[in-house]
Amino acid sequence: MPDLKAILFDLDGTLIDSIADIANSGNRMLEELGHPTHEQDAYLHFIGDGAKALVERALPKAEAEDQDSLSTALKLYLDIYAEHWHDETQPYEGISEALTHFSERGIKLAVLSNKPHVSTQACAEQFFPAGTFDVVFGQREGIPHKPAPDGALEILSELGLEPADCAYVGDSGVDMQTAKSGGLLAVAALWGFRSEKELRSNGGQVFLQSPHDLTELS
Repeated sequence: MPDLKAILFDLDGTLIDSIADIANSGNRMLEELGHPTHEQDAYLHFIGDGAKALVERALPKAEAEDQDSLSTALKLYLDIYAEHWHDETQPYEGISEALTHFSERGIKLAVLSNKPHVSTQACAEQFFPAGTFDVVFGQREGIPHKPAPDGALEILSELGLEPADCAYVGDSGVDMQTAKSGGLLAVAALWGFRSEKELRSNGGQVFLQSPHDLTELS
């Protein structure tokens, strides 16, 4: 295990259990547009590549392939989620203690999510004390989203650190690819939304069963 100087975290499925609010918002969007809804577990596979991809996967195929329909649905989803993103969402048990552990040891902390940037910042502010994270990035216009490593490398540049000294913790294959392509240690959060098989096949290097196990990184 390297002597880590910074740990970057995915948000949904890693720091916070947000699937209920995401699924409920997606289903409200579908209902308002007159489309069939999905079971909550389906949204575990819809998320991970940003809000547009989530809406595209949730919509009937014909609607998803029509750009005007997709744009309308995306705006509606974002409006609904903006009202309901913290109805049920909470940090996973043990996350706050782990973050305090790292801060006390001088390890820099950051968030990198494919969730829209404004929503990512709002979640960080809602669920964690001010100053917990040195950098918080969601999906931003003009910046390739994960698994492209651009966001992760931008964070490390701001922190003045090299990838080899840092880890990225996430719960999906996209997260593992992000870490691998950026040269960070790929830490798999097995308490999250995706399977261990997916995380292993996409380059996971360290596998943690619970947020309580995060302290093994330092």
